[in-house]
Amino acid sequence: MMKPIGKLIIIGGAVNKGSFAETDFDQNIEKNLNFFERGILRKIINESKLKENSVIEIITTASQIPQIVGTEYKKAFEFLGAKNVNILDIHNREEANSDAIVARASAADVVMFTGGDQLRLTSILGGTRFHDTILLKYQEQDFIYSGTSAGAAAASENMIYQGSSSESLLKGEIKTTQGLGLIDNVIIDTHFVQRGRIGRLFQAVVNNPRTLGIGLGEDTGLFIHNDTMTAVGSGLVILVDGRFIKDTNLTNINLGEPISIDNLTVHVMSMNDHYDLATKKLTIENSQFNPIPQDK
Repeated sequence: MMKPIGKLIIIGGAVNKGSFAETDFDQNIEKNLNFFERGILRKIINESKLKENSVIEIITTASQIPQIVGTEYKKAFEFLGAKNVNILDIHNREEANSDAIVARASAADVVMFTGGDQLRLTSILGGTRFHDTILLKYQEQDFIYSGTSAGAAAASENMIYQGSSSESLLKGEIKTTQGLGLIDNVIIDTHFVQRGRIGRLFQAVVNNPRTLGIGLGEDTGLFIHNDTMTAVGSGLVILVDGRFIKDTNLTNINLGEPISIDNLTVHVMSMNDHYDLATKKLTIENSQFNPIPQDK
């Protein structure tokens, strides 16, 4: 299958976009500008086809408070200079199959999926004309799929939709289902560091070691293009590679019993580090082992 022309930007949640709901936002503008200068929403605009003139559709389907969430993102993008930002709240499958919604998806340069419940996303949008349009645009055009929290978790072919953090390395504690299918052979978990979800990812990977586990910290994301994943934002990305697992008790234990795993590989990425999905190699941008330039 040919490589997609489009770009993925997936975010671990709680994007530090500066809260426009706060009345003292203007007084705290300096505090927020650090995010705007280095941040993920700026990256989305810069990577988009028409930059500040790109058509951005904010998809709030996953959220229980779509008006509040959508307005926050719209204001944040507009603060960064984006001129064509719209909120697209798709409530049901009938809407997702409608000509009007499909036309808006077809005209978009960027879709930004907000947080909420990823099962709402897949159950409402999966297999609809809207979903098909997004997939086709991602494959064939200079188009960005961006998603935070639920929007990130749903981007992969398989997704985690349930599972407690504290008991997630007990057999059967996590539940997975099909996601929206923009990227294969990975599984994505979000709010990762803050909610202690490493065990969830371990179990997802030991269930099928071909799958690369991706754990996104809050205000942290991955920019994925041409088989290269680059870390963006302020926190950590954890990668769990199961290809070299030597042994596990997975099939010999009952549901609810602890899982043992021998030789699971874990990588930690921070801002500007790269991971090549084809060669499975991590490059640390600011490596302490990089050669020091010699004075001429």
